[in-house]
Amino acid sequence: MSDPLPDPFEFMKKLWNPMGLPMPGMVAPTLDLDAVEKKITDLKSVESWLNLNLNMLRLSIQGLEMQKNTLAAMTAMQSGPADAGGQSAKIPFPDPSAWWTMMQAAAASAAAAKPAEAKPADETPAKAKPK
Repeated sequence: MSDPLPDPFEFMKKLWNPMGLPMPGMVAPTLDLDAVEKKITDLKSVESWLNLNLNMLRLSIQGLEMQKNTLAAMTAMQSGPADAGGQSAKIPFPDPSAWWTMMQAAAASAAAAKPAEAKPADETPAKAKPK
């Protein structure tokens, strides 16, 4: 009963030190300017490496999301109106030539609409004035 209360700091030190690592935040600050600059340089290079990895991870996630959406769209197109003779069961994807024809038609209609929009209002023929 006369045992003194254990020091919580010593308890944490015993838990952390079996690995031989110093406790975080318990390192004495250095007064050497070159050592501090080297540490800053090292930490900045680690930060840039982590940012690079984060950007690569985001790019991978975006690519997978695009792949998922593409597959979902193709599945939705496939489950649309069934072809005669049950050909939709044989072909895993819709007809690519139908997609290409649709894209060409959309481009042609956009190109046809563009000249009509480009004409200024001043070029409209003037109406003959009544006498």
